[in-house]
Amino acid sequence: MRHKARTIVAATAALGLAAALSGCGGNTDAESGTVSLTVVATNYGDSVHKNSEGYWGRVALAFGAEHPGIDVNVEVYAPDEVDEKVAELVEQGEAPDIVQTDSYSEYAARDLLYSADDVLSVPVQASFVPSLAKAGEMDRAQYGLPFTASTRLLYYNKDLFRRANLNPPETWGQLLAAARVLKAQGVKYPIAVPLGPQEAEAETLMWLLAGDGGYTDTTNSYDIASAANVATLTWLKENLVGEGLTGPVAPGELNRGTAVDAFLTGDVAMVNGPLSLIRQIEDSSDSVSYGTVPLPSRDGKETPTMGTADWVIAFKNDDRRDAIGQFLDFLYSDKYVIEQAAEYELLPVTTSAADTMRADKKHQSQWNGLDTLQNLRLYPVAETNWSEVATAIREQIGGAVTPDGNPKAVLESIARVTK
Repeated sequence: MRHKARTIVAATAALGLAAALSGCGGNTDAESGTVSLTVVATNYGDSVHKNSEGYWGRVALAFGAEHPGIDVNVEVYAPDEVDEKVAELVEQGEAPDIVQTDSYSEYAARDLLYSADDVLSVPVQASFVPSLAKAGEMDRAQYGLPFTASTRLLYYNKDLFRRANLNPPETWGQLLAAARVLKAQGVKYPIAVPLGPQEAEAETLMWLLAGDGGYTDTTNSYDIASAANVATLTWLKENLVGEGLTGPVAPGELNRGTAVDAFLTGDVAMVNGPLSLIRQIEDSSDSVSYGTVPLPSRDGKETPTMGTADWVIAFKNDDRRDAIGQFLDFLYSDKYVIEQAAEYELLPVTTSAADTMRADKKHQSQWNGLDTLQNLRLYPVAETNWSEVATAIREQIGGAVTPDGNPKAVLESIARVTK
C-alpha cells in the first residue's frame, strides 16, 4: 500500500476535510469569496528528520493568517510518489495549483504552466540566484522556480590526510599524488568514484565539469561526446582506476550510498557528495573528522560546480492565478527559504537568503556550498528527454573506465539517446 503523508491547513476543520477528500485541484467558494489552493510537495525526510510536513504546515498556517481569504491545502508525498501522483491528477483534469518536485520540462512543454512572469512579483523573481533561475528556463521563459539547491563537494578524511601529511588537493595531479600516498598507507579506498547505477549521472557530471566539459555546450545543447569529456574519462581510466586507487569495487559497480557508508566508517579517504552528507556524518555513530573542498580541476583553475535543484511549478488556472502568486511570494520570503535550507543542509535559492546565511556562523557548515552558488551547473532539466539520457548514463558510464573500456565509444553511445 502506498504511504501518503498529508498536511492540511484550512480556515476551518470542516473546510480542510472537504478539500482533503476532494483530493486535488483548488476552488473558489462563490458565497464566501474564499479561494482554496492545493499544493503537492515532496518529503525531504529520512529516518532521523522525519518529514517535511511541519515546514509546509508552518508556511501555510502563517500565510493563512495574513491572507484570510485564501486556504492552502498541502499534500506531502515521498520522493518516489510525487511524479506519479501529479501525473495522475493532471490526466484527470484536476491538476494541483502548485507542485514542488524535481522537474518541470514535461508540463512546460505541454503549455500547462504559468511562467515566473505570470505569478511572481518583480522583487521575488529578481531575488533568485541567477544560475538557478537560468536553469529553470525553457524557450527563454522561466517555468521552474527553484525551491532548493545543493552542490557536490569533495569530502576528505582529515585524520587520514593528517597521518599522510597531505593537504586537500587543488589539481588533478595533486589528487593523484595524494591517492597514491593513501594507498601506500593501506587506505582501502583512496578515492571512491561511484559510477554505479544509483546516481552515476551526478558523479560523472562532477568529473566532466572539472575537466572543462559537461553534458551541454555553451548554448545549452547536448555535447556529451565532446573531446573534453573523452579526455576526462580517459584520465580517470588510466590513472585513478588504472592504478587501483578507487578501491576494491569497480566504479561501475559502486553506488553512492555504499561509497558514503565506507567514508563514514573511515575506509574512504575522499568521496564526492552532496551537502546532505554533512547531516549524515553528524547523525552517524562513527565520528569522522572531515573537510570539504570543490572537486579539483585539471589545472587548478576554477570550473563550474555540479549542482542539483528541486522546483516549484504553478499550473494554469486563471480563477486562482492571483492567489497562487500571493502564496508563492510568501513562500520565497527569506524566513522560509533559510528555514528549509538549514533544516536539510541545502542551499538557499535567493541571493538575500544566501547572504544572510553566509554572514551567520550558525550556517558555517554550508559556507563552502554557498560559495559555489553563483557558478553552479545543473542537469539539463529543460530537455524533455533528460530522464532517458540519465538512464543511459547510469547504465553505460561505468564501462568507460574498465580496463577494456573505450570512453569515446561509450560517450558516443549515450549521445545517441539525445537525438
